[in-house]
Amino acid sequence: MTGTVSYDAINHMAYFQPTLPLDINTTFVATVTTGVRDLYTGIAMEIEYEWAFSTLITADLTLPSVTSEIPLDGSINAPINTRVTAIFDEQMDSFSFTTTSFTLMEGANSVLGSVICPPPGSSAPFSSVTFIPAGNLLPTTLYTATVKAGVLDLAGNPMSLDFVWTFTTGTLARAAQAFVDLQSASNFAILAGSEIVSTGPSIINGDVGLYAGSSITGLMPGGPGFVNGTQYGPDDTIVMAAKGHLTDAYLDAMNRAVDAISCPGNVGGLTLAPGLYVSGSSIILSGSGPLGILTLDAQGDANAVWIFQMPSSSLTTDPGTSVVLSGGALAKNIFWQVGSSATLDTTCAFKGNILAQASITMLTGATLDGRALAQTAKVDLQSNTITRPNP
Repeated sequence: MTGTVSYDAINHMAYFQPTLPLDINTTFVATVTTGVRDLYTGIAMEIEYEWAFSTLITADLTLPSVTSEIPLDGSINAPINTRVTAIFDEQMDSFSFTTTSFTLMEGANSVLGSVICPPPGSSAPFSSVTFIPAGNLLPTTLYTATVKAGVLDLAGNPMSLDFVWTFTTGTLARAAQAFVDLQSASNFAILAGSEIVSTGPSIINGDVGLYAGSSITGLMPGGPGFVNGTQYGPDDTIVMAAKGHLTDAYLDAMNRAVDAISCPGNVGGLTLAPGLYVSGSSIILSGSGPLGILTLDAQGDANAVWIFQMPSSSLTTDPGTSVVLSGGALAKNIFWQVGSSATLDTTCAFKGNILAQASITMLTGATLDGRALAQTAKVDLQSNTITRPNP
């Protein structure tokens, strides 16, 4: 089969793009031969790698469409250093996106910039595309963003109509969000209000504490869960202080308002720059494959901060979804302010500090590179791993 091969050196991923759509109801065999070589040493791979997959019995004939956008259509006071993003309802073909198929206009004037498809610089499947202006936009100015008809999904189906939206800039650039200081709560991988329960061999890398609850069940010394840190019993004064600091941090994250960005309810398939993201409803990380990945891109800034606000709603994930960090992003700088409860479904690989008003539940195999910090209710574990980032 003919096609083109590309390589993403950042993510160490190679891609084969067929010239024509694959036949339906057909088994294909892909092979990486022994001729490929290490970039630095020149040593060749010794054994071929081969795998097979089959296409669907029926062809994908559904035309793609844009489901949401950032900044939102009709919004005002957009930061002058904003990024412009369109989110699609399915995986798209990155080769069909250029600065002519995704444009930003100020009146009759084209805005210079670049188009990226996550992960940045690669040709991997994706469901969002971002236009990055070459410089700051003009203040208090109306802009028109357009994704042109003809951009393709992975099956080669074209979008049938242009997707057009407008927004107006404010006078200021988006400032970097300040770090949410957890103070003594940063020492804990788990803090809970009413109870901590582990029904499987969970591994907790960091301290565990409960205040003002009744019991910790299923962790050391009785097991089967293991705590690689200190476990503080109910009503310990150290935990009392940490819970007070958690409340302070929760209120800080909840009350942030400057340079807020409207966040879609489903963050699956997105690549988001640092900032404050606010949802009017619950946030879910949903989808399979690339559609189930949320990428947080620090753009080379190790101090970049993300805050996700769900003032009165929940945080949930689908099984097997993940949060991926790029550009130097760190889990310790990600904060999920959840107005009610959070649930991480089976085998989800999540990152960041979950600051929940009520409970946090992790189903079998879910992992958290961050902290599970519940103010009033329980933290419920089922064979999970939680690794507290360095403060």
